Amino acid sequence: MYCLAKADIINEIVRTTRVDKSSALSVVEQLMTVMKDNFSSFIIKTRAEKTVRDISKKTTLIIPTHNILMFKPASSFKDEIAK
Repeated sequence: MYCLAKADIINEIVRTTRVDKSSALSVVEQLMTVMKDNFSSFIIKTRAEKTVRDISKKTTLIIPTHNILMFKPASSFKDEIAK
């Protein structure tokens, strides 16, 4: 799973568009505000501890309990996409 931080998004915008960093930060902040207010909600879910097997090394690993950020689209947003 790939985790993308806000800083990664800003750096990618700066790299690909040659826009200065403060402008990219402003755009990303505004985009997140619009998405949060109009399209969805962001929720934090807790993943339970789990045990996994590494078959190649023949070992067992324990992944501790951790929080993840989930994107929950609004029903109006889902309906618009379904059209």
